[in-house]
Amino acid sequence: MIKYDLKCENAHVFEAWFKNSAAFDEQADAGDVICAVCGSTAVGKAPMAPSVSRKGTTKSSERDNTAKQEANQAAMVMSALRQLRKSVEENCDYVGTRFAEEARKIHYGEIENHGIYGEATAEESRELSEEGVEIAEIPWLPATNS
Repeated sequence: MIKYDLKCENAHVFEAWFKNSAAFDEQADAGDVICAVCGSTAVGKAPMAPSVSRKGTTKSSERDNTAKQEANQAAMVMSALRQLRKSVEENCDYVGTRFAEEARKIHYGEIENHGIYGEATAEESRELSEEGVEIAEIPWLPATNS
């Protein structure tokens, strides 16, 4: 595994891990490397300082490492949520505000079972749950910032 500091066209810097250098190149060329802050797919490698180990660490460097790890974890979560959105959009039908109605039709066998996504009010979601209709709420991040 190799860790790169990456930078998007909007100057957001974040870290990501790849199997090897070729894996980064393939994913970047396919538009699969996404800035966790703004969603841009115009991402390249940022200049990196070499990793040099020193004896002992200072409290400041420990805090810096913790902050970097937390930022990296947040970036990975944001990236995963954007990938989830992409997968849902590619594999499910958008039904908009008719979500509750369409979910019931599928649940009761009135229409073919297939993946759907859309919007439902809190009350509609509660009613669906009470009826035994399985639904999931997904934080819907912007696909990109362009």
